[in-house]
Amino acid sequence: MKILQTLSRLYVNDLNSALEFYEELLGSPKAMRFAIPQIGLELVQIENVLLIAGSDEALKLFRSTQATFLVDSLNEFKAYLEEKGAEIIRGPNKVPTGRNMTVKHPDGSVIEYVEHSTLA
Repeated sequence: MKILQTLSRLYVNDLNSALEFYEELLGSPKAMRFAIPQIGLELVQIENVLLIAGSDEALKLFRSTQATFLVDSLNEFKAYLEEKGAEIIRGPNKVPTGRNMTVKHPDGSVIEYVEHSTLA
């Protein structure tokens, strides 16, 4: 059971202008880009930053999530977190990159956990 990477989440309305800005700022091209049309979001990872784009309405449900942890085993983290008193808010769900769940930690922090089916 290991956290492989922590991604800072930035919520934006205009993905293309944000993408150009952050690629230049971070000096790196995007690592992955995908859409989740059923919820009106598009996501891009650049280095340790996750840009989440959509309308204010589409982003509303996700803005309370403070970070994304990429993990090696979602099932192991789920069992561990429940044992420690965390609340599973959403998931586990299938997502374009694998599976995810959103968890409220005992301290109130809200974190998304993602297990990639294949590293993109």
